[in-house]
Formats: sequence, C-alpha cells, structure tokens
Amino acid sequence: MGSDPKLGGKGPFRADQLRSGDPYELSAGHAIRCAPTGGRGSAANAAGILPLSTDPAVLSAGVDTGFAPEPDMLRAPDIAIGNVPNEPGWVKGVPPLAVEYADGAQDEATLATKIEDLLAHGTRFVWVVRLVGPRRVEVHEPGVPMDVALPGAELRAPGVLANPVAVEALYDPEVAMEAALRNLLQRRGFANLDAVRDAGVASGRMAGKAEGKAEGKAASILALLRLRGLVVPAEVEARVQATRDDAALDALFARALAVAHAEELLAP
Repeated sequence: MGSDPKLGGKGPFRADQLRSGDPYELSAGHAIRCAPTGGRGSAANAAGILPLSTDPAVLSAGVDTGFAPEPDMLRAPDIAIGNVPNEPGWVKGVPPLAVEYADGAQDEATLATKIEDLLAHGTRFVWVVRLVGPRRVEVHEPGVPMDVALPGAELRAPGVLANPVAVEALYDPEVAMEAALRNLLQRRGFANLDAVRDAGVASGRMAGKAEGKAEGKAASILALLRLRGLVVPAEVEARVQATRDDAALDALFARALAVAHAEELLAP
C-alpha cells in the first residue's frame, strides 16, 4: 500500500478501509504513508495546541484527527480547530483551521497536495509551521497567495479564533502557555491577569500582583481540567488554589493537559 497522488487519476483505496492508527492518509484514492513525528516536531505540536484549543471561540479541537470529506479521501492535520465531534470514526468534512508542522523529513510534494485537498473541501486557513531554518508560518487561504508570518507577527483566523496568535506560540511552550492562560481567563470572564488581580483586590480576597497572578494560574488549571471534561474533586481544587509557587503552578498546568483523571494531577 502506498502510492504517489501526483501520478494522476483515481487510486483504489477508500477511507473506510483504514483504521485509527494506520500510518496512511488518502488523496483521491491514493495512499500516502505518514512517518512518525520526531522530537522537535512533536514538542512544537504539543505547544501549538494550547493557544488554539483554549481560544474563547473554539468549541472543538483535535490532534491527528482523521477527516474524510469524500469516500476516497482521508486527511489528518497535525492540529485541527473546529469540526472535531466527540464521536468515534472519521469526521465528515474538514476543519475550518488546520495546522501542519514541517520538519527536516517533510516531503514537500505531499504537503502541497494535503494543503490543496483541505482548501478545496472547505478549510478556510492552513498554517504550516516551518521548523527548519528561520522559524516562520506559511498562511494558506483559498484563492489568496500564500503569506509568510515571521516571529513577532500575529496570525488571525476571523470566524474561527477570537484572539490573534503570536507566531512563537505555535512552537514555543512558554509563549503558548501565556496565550493559553489568557484564553482560559477570558473563558472565565476575565480579560487578563490584571483583571483577575483587580477583581481579587476589590473583593478583599488577595493582596498584590504576585498573589493575583498565582490565583489566576490556579484558576486556569482548574478551568483547563473542566474544559477537558474532567470532574475536579473538592480536595484537588482546594490544593491547587492553595498553591502559590510559580514553578509549581506551571508544572500543574502542564500535567493538566495530559492526566486522564483530575485526581492524578497531584499524584507524586
């Protein structure tokens, strides 16, 4: 199994012949082998999902989600924003925003075909994060010449994301966590950490900027757990809210992205 979609014509394969975990995508019935992601690419991917999935306008997001807009097509963007139902099987249609990470082993021909397939079937934005050479993001939209955004610039996806995304947030964990924290606070009704601090000072619950920042981080951790659909026991909530060390809160935030149950957040 495996062929080059650039050969032309229709290939023999269908999406319903593939199972979750199979290392293939399909384009016009042609099978395209997908190699495992290297360390740099997977680390960047883990960072990039944070500011995107937590955006206040985003209702669903996924990693390596399989989309089958046609019976002979199956595409799995590294990150998909929107149209990711919590249901088994391939997803009909395509996501409005797709993000791909291009590292050293990237096959440019297959990447170009993937971008074409997604845009042709309704994806509004494809962002390609380049990890080789100068960091940059290529922005693809239907009927618009490709644009390139460099570090220091912001990416926008009107109608998909509420907030702009810094280029660095798609690969730098620190920048990604800051953006995710802002997003989660906005989901809780706060514009930013300053708003959390001001609200706390006004109600007499906290004193000073450092205390307000800690409470904001604690609130973002608990919000993230609940956004993932996890039930947060009262003991876990109390211990997170009592944590004031910046490094400890950052570590809890990272763990909150991966645990299967909220009780595991505080495990040794």
